[in-house]
Amino acid sequence: MLAQTQSAAVVGIDAVPVQVEVDSGYGDTRVTVVGLPDTAVKESTHRVMSALSNSAFHAPLGRVVVNLAPADIRKEGPSFDLPIALGILAATEQAEPRRLDRVMVVGELALTGAVRAVKGALPIAMRAHAMGLDAVVVPAENAAEAAVVQGLDVIPVRNLREAALWLEGNTPIDPVRIDVEALFKAPPTEELDLSEVRGQETAKRALEVAAAGGHNLLLIGVPGTGKSMLAKRLATILPPLNLPEALETTQIHSICGLLGPGQALVTQRPFRSPHHTASDAGLLGGNAHPTPGEISLAHHGVLFLDELPEFKRSVLETLRQPLEEGRVTISRAAGTMTFPAQFTLVAAMNPTPDGKMPHESRSSPREIASYLGRVSGPLLDRIDLHVEVPAVRFADLSRAQPGESSAVVRQRVLAARHVQRTRFAGRPVNCNARMRPRDLREFVRLDESTRDMLRVAMTDLNLSARAHDRILKVARTLADLAGRPEVTACDISEAIGFRNLDRQLWG
Repeated sequence: MLAQTQSAAVVGIDAVPVQVEVDSGYGDTRVTVVGLPDTAVKESTHRVMSALSNSAFHAPLGRVVVNLAPADIRKEGPSFDLPIALGILAATEQAEPRRLDRVMVVGELALTGAVRAVKGALPIAMRAHAMGLDAVVVPAENAAEAAVVQGLDVIPVRNLREAALWLEGNTPIDPVRIDVEALFKAPPTEELDLSEVRGQETAKRALEVAAAGGHNLLLIGVPGTGKSMLAKRLATILPPLNLPEALETTQIHSICGLLGPGQALVTQRPFRSPHHTASDAGLLGGNAHPTPGEISLAHHGVLFLDELPEFKRSVLETLRQPLEEGRVTISRAAGTMTFPAQFTLVAAMNPTPDGKMPHESRSSPREIASYLGRVSGPLLDRIDLHVEVPAVRFADLSRAQPGESSAVVRQRVLAARHVQRTRFAGRPVNCNARMRPRDLREFVRLDESTRDMLRVAMTDLNLSARAHDRILKVARTLADLAGRPEVTACDISEAIGFRNLDRQLWG
């Protein structure tokens, strides 16, 4: 007898529907899975047979063929265990599931028949909703993330028998409901605040500008000046995620299996800080079958690269395309995948190999030049703000009065972002850092004296055309923070100051 169940496979960050066809007939007792399955899917036959026996069902006696269609898409992971088992029950007439044609099913089976969590429950639920299905059957641990999709019944199951009885209509299971608005009102899990940083007013100003315009930031200073402390607090002054951004971010974390037990949605901007030994596959994503890397996990959040020159230069160079385009395209023999990677880069580094300023360092000029040369000019050009983080004075450390809190700074950032949303309404631009050349010509108009100031700076500092555009974008953000409709000479002057340091060090 032939039976069909609906499931899905995750490809990139999206899910594609998969028809699980099960045919049971006479012949030697054997279960064959076809349709381009990987090793985990092929091994599902052993898990399914044991789960059936341990759930008071009978393992089929005879030939069973399982086809996962379409056959030209590679099927990975154990998420097909549950739909295969339910298909076998229907094909061998041990159950009469009346809802199989209107329900999508995913889940890994334990040998006992228990249903275990799988990766990618959110994109699978989104696909089920897009197909117009009535419900999706998922492991109980994945129910919260799947329930974020409105207009779809999410049925949590804990074991194979429970799933079979629900599909027959004999056991009612209440769909899981999630109050999405309440999720965004939950307090942050990590208590970090900008007021904890003593002194460093210039660096704090740069942090505010980076948050207000979505600009990339490089912090340069000797060890112990608070570079990492500042970087970790950037996320606390960024605008909160909206629902579309949260769904995109949660999709990526879902397919990587990074959501906590019962976590429904990523409601806080991610902060990713990979170690400097990370490979290009770890940073960008990849492997034989492309999966998201650190830059995609930082989508709509912050990517912090501490000790920037310690990263392999080949790894750093791979960041150039994502920084420009907000996405990364990975090509492998298994196929080509494009992952979103719209993040704010914050990098920190020492000015010399021994961590001292150049005039105090014991390193030779050749050693210093070699150390700084690990960071290429094209990558530096893509970083809008270059800021020196000097040693903190004792007077600042001992001051009883704390500085501005993250909440206060965030209000100014939100006001500047509101101006940008209004300005770019109807355009594929969401902040000043993403402005295109045509947007710069329209929204950053300079008078003659200001244009001369910029021309002199470009000549004296030997800046590139890309750096010229970055200065204009930063100046536009500075004007937005000040509430000015037009960019003035003081905005250009301050923006040029944020490009000064890299030329002092790199010559």
